[in-house]
Amino acid sequence: MIALAHPAMGDAERAAVLDVLGSGRLIQGPRVKALEARFAEACGATHAVATSSGTAALHVALLAHGVGPGDEVVTSPFSFVATANAILYTGARPVFADIDDATLLVDPARIEAAITGRTRAIVPVHLFGRACDLGALRGVAARHGVALIEDAAQAAGASFRGTPVGASGTAIFSLYATKNATAGEGGIVATDDAEVARRCRLLRNQGASAPNEHELLGFNYRMTEIAAAIGVAQMDRLAGFVARRRANAAFYDRELRGVRLPPLDDGCSWNQYTVRVAPPAGASPVAYRRELLAHLAARGVEARAYYPRPLPRVAHIAARGCGGDVPNASRAADEVLSIPVHPGLTDADRAAVVRAIHDFVGSA
Repeated sequence: MIALAHPAMGDAERAAVLDVLGSGRLIQGPRVKALEARFAEACGATHAVATSSGTAALHVALLAHGVGPGDEVVTSPFSFVATANAILYTGARPVFADIDDATLLVDPARIEAAITGRTRAIVPVHLFGRACDLGALRGVAARHGVALIEDAAQAAGASFRGTPVGASGTAIFSLYATKNATAGEGGIVATDDAEVARRCRLLRNQGASAPNEHELLGFNYRMTEIAAAIGVAQMDRLAGFVARRRANAAFYDRELRGVRLPPLDDGCSWNQYTVRVAPPAGASPVAYRRELLAHLAARGVEARAYYPRPLPRVAHIAARGCGGDVPNASRAADEVLSIPVHPGLTDADRAAVVRAIHDFVGSA
């Protein structure tokens, strides 16, 4: 099976883990500090704060910016559920602004139209490794006096107009197993605001500024030294991983037909390569996609729909009255299909993916 994702672990990662096991220091030690320094350097941020997951990173970043009960946070309806969950954890209400049909990224104009007197923050999602229009979004945030917190969980190694994502303002990243660089599990808050960084450090560690000195209600969101050691080793390889992902994406751009391709973007780090199915006239895109997924699986190619429903249609979100009219996100949810693009693909693998899709679309 040609896997949709395949974490690249080698001798450096194994040696790093064994070194931690021999050290006797397993939580919140020098490897965590090293990972924070490496991540800040990689994205050009002033501060980086490591957490136990990307979801935890978004949660503490929202809290550090003062988001709380009664507030609203405007975000994308087309993302992993963690984006909305982290907003709900704070007691705030997610408000969904529809996406651009071509890029699948939240539309800055629609974000601005969704802002009310209760809006405390906007959370654009850099989906699949593609950066949102940060120039427009920073303008929206400044005009309305709200925080801009980038959900860059899938965007390590991405850039916007030549500047790395996370280089200014506040952004969160995920180090989950399928991401461009992994710690197995983990997250990062990158920020140029010293007070935001300080509050994130307190919030991740039970609100403690020193042993048994607790300034506020916090959480157990600490990263382990084992995870951080893997993450440091991965940071040495991130640029190479992204370069290979871009090469694989460029191959698909050249060779694929019969599906709608993602737009070209030199700054995309390609955490996922996501196409949209193009069923025959009158056919259901959901049924057509289901058939294509079954065909790919039979041909030894793993693929998946990211994401099969927009966030306003997720049960626990809809039950809280966080709906919204998001026709572009709804249409995308019916059509999207992610195929393998990870750096472990061989030339033969990606050619097999293309052949398998062509065999289906040519006979559908």
